[in-house]
Amino acid sequence: MNATVRVDNVSKRYGRVEAVADVCFDLGEGEMVALIGHNGAGKTTLMKLMLGLIRPTHGSIVVLGDNPAAGQFAGRRHLGYLPENVSFDAALTGRETQTFYARLKREPVAKALQLLDTVGLGAAASRRVGTYSKGMRQRLGLAQALIGRPRVLLLDEPTTGLDPELRQTFYGVIQRLAAEGTTVLLSSHALTELEERAARVIIMNRGIKVADGSVESLRSIARLPTKIRLKVANLAPGEVPSWLPASTACRRLNGHIVEIDAAPEQKIELLRCATAAGTALEDFDVVPPNLDELYAHFLHKAEGMP
Repeated sequence: MNATVRVDNVSKRYGRVEAVADVCFDLGEGEMVALIGHNGAGKTTLMKLMLGLIRPTHGSIVVLGDNPAAGQFAGRRHLGYLPENVSFDAALTGRETQTFYARLKREPVAKALQLLDTVGLGAAASRRVGTYSKGMRQRLGLAQALIGRPRVLLLDEPTTGLDPELRQTFYGVIQRLAAEGTTVLLSSHALTELEERAARVIIMNRGIKVADGSVESLRSIARLPTKIRLKVANLAPGEVPSWLPASTACRRLNGHIVEIDAAPEQKIELLRCATAAGTALEDFDVVPPNLDELYAHFLHKAEGMP
């Protein structure tokens, strides 16, 4: 896999504040990577460094073979960027705004205007941006970020203000781009959305990278318990199945549902016990640690908390 972005021991200081500290990672062609962390963790700073809007205090960044901090950054034409807070000239129409950015990137205007339909703004293209709602302005920001089929797409809170249907449309578009080789870096607090779609997660805390890997690999490292939920017939209130080992943490949720906290290596054995004991199972679910739980785990670990 070819790296389109290389971040090598990068630090960025603002006076006494170190926004990013010795961060290293590569982003490959066709990767969809989630960059997550609390406000002030360094996510937006990293994106601005990749764009060449700011320069690193130490270390180096290479994007599409160029150094963004060098001034002459030919690869910028092949970048798409959506900032967290989009801002456009309120006097221009959506069509005029998209035309402006297409010409700025030297891309065909007709193709850029088609993106307004992609993001659901076709019917509002002739309206002035000043009349747009927050969600509509966000959609216009997505349309400009997608101009020219970018090779690297940097998206900072891209689905803010979008309704569920348009969120699905948006993720469909960027998943197709990733399948065709575009590198996508997504920063968002909507961790449930990212868990379902990102092949890799980078977790930042106070400017430091504290975890990097697929959700499955992060689960393996964190070793958080998996929840096994069994719907068991004929259990009295407060009763738990007799076949459960005495040391197993479990609780009754409601009615016939028993929830068990299982270590990763216990899952299969507990399910074997449940079926071998002749338990009247009506249903079961296996719920692995989600991205919210993994995120909290790695942040607590970074802070030295239990």
